Amino acid sequence: MDYQWLEEETIYSGRVFDLKRVRLQLPNGRPHTYDLVSHNGAVVILPLDDQGNIWFIRQFRVGADQWLLELPAGVLETGEQPEASADREVQEEVGLAAGQLEKLGEFYMVPGYSTEKLHAYLATSLYESSLPSDEDEFLEKVALPAREVYASAFRGEIQDGKTLATLLLALPILRERYANLIP
Repeated sequence: MDYQWLEEETIYSGRVFDLKRVRLQLPNGRPHTYDLVSHNGAVVILPLDDQGNIWFIRQFRVGADQWLLELPAGVLETGEQPEASADREVQEEVGLAAGQLEKLGEFYMVPGYSTEKLHAYLATSLYESSLPSDEDEFLEKVALPAREVYASAFRGEIQDGKTLATLLLALPILRERYANLIP
């Protein structure tokens, strides 16, 4: 026996997600109610410039109640393909466009209570190209040498989950193609 979806009810609709109450039948036959964040999904981009720098943004995150260093990322607009979103977000957040976007992988942020799936990309052959930022975003652009980024990540100094996951997905490619950049 598997889990069986019995019913769902939207109890909140917001700008970025909906909150649903979902009732499932468990493998043992008993019903159970879950709270589920229903999310369109998002993209996260690792922009690597020709000098070996990875571009980040620093922004205030209300859930952490602090400023975090993060790779550029953003929510998929309704009907938007992940690659188009990645192309748009890197321009909005760091003012750079990618001559080449390469998919690194996909992962769920917190599958225990959210449908949010992230699509991770490596952006290279960067050039200046800026799109307006979202009106509620106050971002500081930060470029750091790749070697320094990975050292910081392994010391636990980067605390954003999507950034850490994307750095991990990119590591084999960066080691293979840019061995001089990564320890």
